[in-house]
Amino acid sequence: MFKIYKNEIEVEGKKITLETGKIARQADGAVIAKCGETIVLATAVGAKKVNPDVDYFPLSVNYQEKYYAAGKIPGGYFKREARPTESETLISRLIDRPIRPLFPDEFKNEVQVLPTVISYDKENEADILSIIAVSAALAISGMPFLGPVGASRVGYINGQYVLNPSKVQLKDSKLDLVVAGTKEAVLMVESEANGLTEEEMLNAVKFGHEGFIPIIKMIEDFAKECKKPDWILEKKDLSEIKKRLEKDFTDDLKKAFSTKDKQNRSNMISEISDKAKKIYEGDENYTDLDITSELKNLEKRIVRTDILKNKNRIDGRGLADVRPIMCEVGILPRVHGSALFTRGETQAIVTTTLGTSDDEQKIESLDGLQKERFMLHYNFPPFSVGETGRIGTGRREIGHGKLAWRAINSSLPSKEIFPYTFRIVSEITESNGSSSMATVCGSSLALMDAGVPIKEPVAGIAMGLIKEGDNFSVLSDILGDEDHLGDMDFKVAGTMDGITSLQMDIKITGITFEIMEQALKQAKDGRVHILGEMNKALSKSRDDVGKHTPKMEKIKVDKKDIATVIGKGGATIREIVEKSGAKVDVNDEGEVTVAAPDEESRNKALQMIKDLTAKAELNKIYNGKVMKIMEFGAFVNFLGKQDGLVHISELADKRVAKVTDVVKEGDEVKVKVIGFDRGKVKLSIKQASI
Repeated sequence: MFKIYKNEIEVEGKKITLETGKIARQADGAVIAKCGETIVLATAVGAKKVNPDVDYFPLSVNYQEKYYAAGKIPGGYFKREARPTESETLISRLIDRPIRPLFPDEFKNEVQVLPTVISYDKENEADILSIIAVSAALAISGMPFLGPVGASRVGYINGQYVLNPSKVQLKDSKLDLVVAGTKEAVLMVESEANGLTEEEMLNAVKFGHEGFIPIIKMIEDFAKECKKPDWILEKKDLSEIKKRLEKDFTDDLKKAFSTKDKQNRSNMISEISDKAKKIYEGDENYTDLDITSELKNLEKRIVRTDILKNKNRIDGRGLADVRPIMCEVGILPRVHGSALFTRGETQAIVTTTLGTSDDEQKIESLDGLQKERFMLHYNFPPFSVGETGRIGTGRREIGHGKLAWRAINSSLPSKEIFPYTFRIVSEITESNGSSSMATVCGSSLALMDAGVPIKEPVAGIAMGLIKEGDNFSVLSDILGDEDHLGDMDFKVAGTMDGITSLQMDIKITGITFEIMEQALKQAKDGRVHILGEMNKALSKSRDDVGKHTPKMEKIKVDKKDIATVIGKGGATIREIVEKSGAKVDVNDEGEVTVAAPDEESRNKALQMIKDLTAKAELNKIYNGKVMKIMEFGAFVNFLGKQDGLVHISELADKRVAKVTDVVKEGDEVKVKVIGFDRGKVKLSIKQASI
């Protein structure tokens, strides 16, 4: 019934298996990839007809993790997988980026790729395996995919590179780098580093590239056995349009691209586009999309030629020049930390909010419930580019936020040094190139403004590339148009001395390590310049947190007293919070954290906790309250929830006939601890007054 094709390879002692022919046979390409007990089903399906109204390549990649893969039932009311988690979105982007540039420009058929984790052993990560599985599924689908691609993860432990390290190994690694590409070149890099040098990062990319070449060869052998017939790709002849547009609009476009202001330039290009479409109005042989496509190609040739031949950029800068930078801090009076970072026509308002461990983000995943004390949220409203549009958190927002998170994370102080939870929000208010790197710079400033003792300031810069044959130019601090019309988006973030994050996306079939080396060197020069500009506003963290920041204090209680502080169903800790106005958090080790906006609230909460957990000391006098009257004496509450007995003979220095002759319920009294009897405390009112 099944005609199964199978291939396998061993990489660093781990066997990777590819199989097709048994499951999802109606997909154009379907591959089961296994590593250990982690299994990914990757399918690829392409629409057989092109939507004539689409002028882009409609590729969608939706990575999915099924909770049954790890033997779990999802949380929540509906108990089923719902919208993609942040992790699923980031991995979807990770898969999309290396495969997208490997489809021909003329291919506009809709393609849907669905990598699904159906078994997970908590040891072998599914992200790298998913890239491999998707690459294999596309390679056998018959679609015009110029792959296959391979991928690997690289760690850096004790000065040595480690290929595809385990989760345990990554805890001791100064690097977590994912690299993907073809046999000839690298197409995508995503990384978080702990201050590595440019040379160390470049060697890590080389190491990862060498590591996945055997996997590409395995996929090629696999595809030779079971690849479906190649799709016939039709290409429309637009040579007549190309000649006419070059003749009529080259000068106008050159004038537009010599205009430095983005909005004016956009308006001029829009007018040219309208004129070009009118030329072919009513011509049934060509559509508006044909005109737009060839006009974009003309724009691309004009900008790229000017950069390569004349070293002229759109805004007149030199290839390595960074746009003017303006930094301000403390711009929002009630915010714990804030900064305004402006670089040319890119601008971000970035804020830092500090909270307690109660504010940590809880994340449910196949590995179980985890907590995250550092959150960075990036918002990109449409007004930042002078447009209208939908408001929400899309893949772009999640991806850019995570890139900035990686850049900043290694510079944050440990919980032991600074016990706060961090939330950074970046509001992009203007955008013309690399708002994610503006977010990195603004985040560093906002953290320092909030009094967070970061290890070193961090800045980021986006690099671009124009390449024709062997001729190339590397651009620093690229504009939006240079990104759109160029061949590379290469983002580098770090401190004065080292790289903390590196992200690279290539739009051509790959770049050489020579180009990458030059880009890293040029990026360092730019990064150091930006850090110098940032230092003019604030060069180190403020000595203390701001006046509106909750002040924290920690005390340690005996583990036996944790239940006392929390109370039945949390009643006691709620009472402390309500009466004091402070925020109280207790962990399993008996560490109590009290946070409050003012000293009075904090001290009141601390005293209530100390009273609850304090132990009665012999001969010490305490304030108490009469709780119950008996014939033989009165029970007095002191030290919060502790009771002791004042015998009738210890009420006064004279004979007392009735307890109520001296005290009644609710009276505030001073009592002295005069002894202990089988765990019960003996108190005296008369001795407390001596």
